[in-house]
Amino acid sequence: MDKKQARLRRARKTRAKIAELKVVRLAVHRTNSHIYAQIFSGCGTRVLASASTVEVDVRSKIPNGGATDAATFVGALIADRAKAIGVEQVSFDRSGFHYHGRVKALAEAARSGGLKF
Repeated sequence: MDKKQARLRRARKTRAKIAELKVVRLAVHRTNSHIYAQIFSGCGTRVLASASTVEVDVRSKIPNGGATDAATFVGALIADRAKAIGVEQVSFDRSGFHYHGRVKALAEAARSGGLKF
């Protein structure tokens, strides 16, 4: 089993539990260059809000999308966008990534922005 298969195995267990509970999900995806965050509806079919380091306004403020400060900025941004649509309680889906580094920075910024998970 390689690293990607192990990550996807971890992600499957988390997503199965979140789908069973039918709660709003904050999903995080990380690449070497960027970090992405999306809020999915309780049924899992609609994206309610999203934020990433690929967006033009984020790239103008944060030059390196693969850094921890970029993840902190995206976490605060997704928290603001979630509160704007009335979402305060989410379930955190780290997509099998370990809770460390950029994933942890995004989660803590989203919590400090007002999201509860």
